[in-house]
Amino acid sequence: MNGLKKIVSMCVLALVTMVLPIQATANDKIRLAVTDIEGLEMLQREFGAFRDILSKNLGQEVEFFPVPNRTAAVEAVRSENVDFVLTGPAEYVVFKTLTGATPVIGFSRPDYYCSVVVLSNSGINSIADLKGKKVAIGGVGSTSKHLAPLQIMADNGLDPLKDVEIMHTSVDLGWLGLKRGDVAGWGMTTDKFLKLRGKEKDFQPGDFKVIARGPDLPNDVLLAAPHVDKSIVNKVKEVFVEHSDELVQAILKGEDNKKYTGMRFLPGVQDSDYNYVRSMYITIGYPKFAGFVE
Repeated sequence: MNGLKKIVSMCVLALVTMVLPIQATANDKIRLAVTDIEGLEMLQREFGAFRDILSKNLGQEVEFFPVPNRTAAVEAVRSENVDFVLTGPAEYVVFKTLTGATPVIGFSRPDYYCSVVVLSNSGINSIADLKGKKVAIGGVGSTSKHLAPLQIMADNGLDPLKDVEIMHTSVDLGWLGLKRGDVAGWGMTTDKFLKLRGKEKDFQPGDFKVIARGPDLPNDVLLAAPHVDKSIVNKVKEVFVEHSDELVQAILKGEDNKKYTGMRFLPGVQDSDYNYVRSMYITIGYPKFAGFVE
């Protein structure tokens, strides 16, 4: 009898050992951070509908984890305070190096590439013609507004750190500087250029000329922290595949998220998709991909 009780006890213990972690994992909240949005209020406004649809289809609560900046998001992953992070291509490369996070779903952005623009009557016809001149680009660290225009110059034979005078500025001020002739060129995300050109009252579309464009950039990406159970990662990926249209409609409710109009979720995203971004870091002197450009 004692032997039988011992066997039964061992079987019960084995079942408890197998079942409890699964239940605990399934009942945990999933904590989501978005690196380019500060504050819970803005997260709710831009991604609230998306979060609700994701929670409903996962059958598991998704909770926002606001972060003030990219570095804080890295620390949150390292300390296991956040499970998934939606971030940009340049940020992903650093996240991968510092945390070992893995890509789960790509968030495609149609026409997401950079163009270098000049005035048509400037006499500038190629990137080589910019040598020794001022070029306006966007904020430091941005994939499309900083790293991409510098890489376009490198791809076309200029050393962007030596051969041109780089002016970091906002989108609107860079555009104004180009029109005034304060800068010879302007490197910017193409959709921003087309939007500003379309609103222009003092210039015609033909007054501007694209002298070079880069390849379509790697996508924004949802990455999973290393501590997240693989079954949860697979479950999240499955929900994105099976409820893609519903999730796209939800994400487009955010005003800033209009950049995703026409998007698709890409479950086949891979780390190697971001090698072009790694080339950008090497070009600007950050070959270890171990820190954000500040």
